[in-house]
Amino acid sequence: MAVVPPTDREAAPSEDSHTGLRRRSLGVRLAWATMVFCGLFIVLSVAVFTGLAWTEGRERMQAELVQIEQASAATLSKAIWELDRDALQAHVQSAIRVPSVGRVAVKVALANQAPEVIEQARTGWSGPGWAPARTVELAYEPFPGGRQVVGELQLAGDESVLWQRLRGALSSIVLVQLLQSVLLAALIMGVFNRMVTVHVQRVALHLARVRPGNLHGLLRLQRVEHAQDELSDLVEGVNQLQNSLSAYLEQQQRYEQELASHRDHLAMLVQERTAELETANQRLQNLARTDALTGLPNRRHFDELQTFEMRRTRREKMPLALLICDVDFFKAYNDRLGHVAGDECLQTVAHALQAGLIRAGDMVARIGGEEFAVLLPGADLEGATRVAERLRAKVQDCAIAHPQSAAASVVTVSIGLAVSRPEAPMEFDALYHLADEALYRAKGAGRNRVAGPIVPSVDSAGATP
Repeated sequence: MAVVPPTDREAAPSEDSHTGLRRRSLGVRLAWATMVFCGLFIVLSVAVFTGLAWTEGRERMQAELVQIEQASAATLSKAIWELDRDALQAHVQSAIRVPSVGRVAVKVALANQAPEVIEQARTGWSGPGWAPARTVELAYEPFPGGRQVVGELQLAGDESVLWQRLRGALSSIVLVQLLQSVLLAALIMGVFNRMVTVHVQRVALHLARVRPGNLHGLLRLQRVEHAQDELSDLVEGVNQLQNSLSAYLEQQQRYEQELASHRDHLAMLVQERTAELETANQRLQNLARTDALTGLPNRRHFDELQTFEMRRTRREKMPLALLICDVDFFKAYNDRLGHVAGDECLQTVAHALQAGLIRAGDMVARIGGEEFAVLLPGADLEGATRVAERLRAKVQDCAIAHPQSAAASVVTVSIGLAVSRPEAPMEFDALYHLADEALYRAKGAGRNRVAGPIVPSVDSAGATP
């Protein structure tokens, strides 16, 4: 068994030799997939941690407002009871200095008067917005059980402080998540490359080097021997395939040696049987191409000959005439006299048509029940018409009685003809169609006659185109 040397394409498993698609390694595809995953992970993580940071910032600001509220409520209530406006102003200014506070307002309840408002707002403050706000009732108890509502404390957080704190936290969040994603991607790609990619490449290189002469060189991967995973299954499968292929090739070689010992004897037997088969085949071909009833060529033989003649007429630039002959009122003849008489009638008609052909190249075939076709190579319209009339007369001269015929008292045929001219060659289907149309015209004109193709009328000069 000859060993075919490896080609450059076979020796380079990294090239795509069949599909024509651009090759992309698993490592590159994994890197892209990891990058996409890390990107989505970063976006999701940043969104989640940003939301948590915002909530934490509001809670922190809320706690700061509560602390101010708890620290100032009692002092403010006493200052309002004592009408100490300086103390009120001092407390308000002290509260507004807290970075998270955007506005501080103290409503002083006055008897029979509108409450007096003492407030202080941070420069640029336009409202609490997303920042929390608190309102607490101020009450003073001058004696046990004598609780009196003296005013109201309003605290509103500064939204700009929330956003400032969020921006500071956001930078840290993005940086941390980016570092985590980069480290995770590097770890995944490194682990995948070490555990999978290098071994897959080794398997591919080993398979590219496998030849019938080195099937015993088994695949070995440089990895922990006790590792049992998909790669181990792959290595085992490759080695089993090599062993099976090696055993198969050895068995095949033994079979070839055994067959070689019988080759000469079989060659002699084949020669003898070939000669017998050729003889039998020739007989079968003759039977397959001959109509069993009339002995004429059948439709299959006719199709073969028409293909050959059409090619020859085109090559040699000569005309080809086709006649289609149909026995007139044959069904009535068959129904009246029976199938046996019908078969004898067809045999007689076939012999008459055959006898009416003079040239060696002319051929008549039975192509249907009572339908016959005649090929006339090299015959023009005039010559084909003469042959058709001769064939019609030959059939009529057989004098086969046919009392059911409306065309004559004996069996007759109607013939349609068409001619493919060298100056206007046509396909056989078109030629057959024209001859068939002419046959219908012959039947329509009374049968027992010949009808040719429709010829254009003569012009004023008396010449036809």
